[in-house]
Amino acid sequence: MILRHLTLFNYKNIAQAELDFSPSMNCLIGHNGEGKTNLLDAIYFLSMCKSASGATDALVMRHGEDTMMVKGHYEQDDGSPEEIHCGLKRGQKKTFRRGQKAYRRLAEHIGMIPLIMVSPADSHLIMGGSEERRRFLDVAISQCEPLYLDSLMRYNKALQQRNALLKMEEEPDPELLAVWEEAMAHEGEFIHERRRHYVEQFVPTFQHYHELISMGREEVGLLYTSHCQRGPLLEVIQRDRHKDRIMGYSLHGIHKDELEMTLGGFPIKREGSQGQNKTYLIALKLAQYEFLRQQGRGTTPLLLLDDIFDKLDSERVEQIVKLVASSRFGQTFVTDTNRDHLDQILRLTSEDYRLFHVKGGEITWHEK
Repeated sequence: MILRHLTLFNYKNIAQAELDFSPSMNCLIGHNGEGKTNLLDAIYFLSMCKSASGATDALVMRHGEDTMMVKGHYEQDDGSPEEIHCGLKRGQKKTFRRGQKAYRRLAEHIGMIPLIMVSPADSHLIMGGSEERRRFLDVAISQCEPLYLDSLMRYNKALQQRNALLKMEEEPDPELLAVWEEAMAHEGEFIHERRRHYVEQFVPTFQHYHELISMGREEVGLLYTSHCQRGPLLEVIQRDRHKDRIMGYSLHGIHKDELEMTLGGFPIKREGSQGQNKTYLIALKLAQYEFLRQQGRGTTPLLLLDDIFDKLDSERVEQIVKLVASSRFGQTFVTDTNRDHLDQILRLTSEDYRLFHVKGGEITWHEK
């Protein structure tokens, strides 16, 4: 997939923009807080129907404005055009259209424009709670398999219903509890299998990218753990129903799954330096891109790289520059405050490129 043209209106600090992009490399230079990340976030929004930061829809609207619009003109791998439009009015639900047809459910759009974004916010994958690492798995798998996202939504609904019953002052109806437990178990076992399969296939690619960037200096790993590994999930959920009743929420299920991240056989959360953590996360996301490209829906993903060189030594920067400048990735967007890093990429790339300057929400294209 290639984003040929982007129209923005009142997206965060960008009042208005009409931008044409290179099908290969697009570099954005500017100081912190000028709007580089906001531009990438708008591209992310068109793929994932939400901000990469997790901000509510109201917060992506420019301060003092009541409407927001993002529109992308894309070209599929076979050359056919696609237009995606998102509109938002304050106090109303956002609307997404593919061409002239509005989506009935936003979930139908996820995976149509596959995308991977690497940003400083990825540090929460290491330092944050397990829900962040589950989200990492869910975003990747959902872009490949529509059935996965549907199953995840059904599981979360069943979990919410069971938790509501557990919180009741009076004793909940055991038959009604059983209905939601069976739904959790049915959907949970499917989700567990897809997560397990993903991690199993993903780890060798992740370790390969990490070896390239670190030049083989460190050994990294990923281990997926789940309550499903303790036996049939329905039995696991029902086994401690009395404890769940005391706590008022469900203690067991795939909503407690964990993705353990290791460096040298130990948790990277304890062991890693800032540079090692950054290397780990970049390798993780590049491997995620590779998986999407190979296992997705036959569409080359977009790659968004936001301020990825900070906290890295010159040798690791050089390895990443070589990777990013190579032809192994599709359309790529790179931001940095340091023009030297971007010039390194542009000197090495044999592909077409465009360079943009971003200042105060205004984006200008600089001719070569």
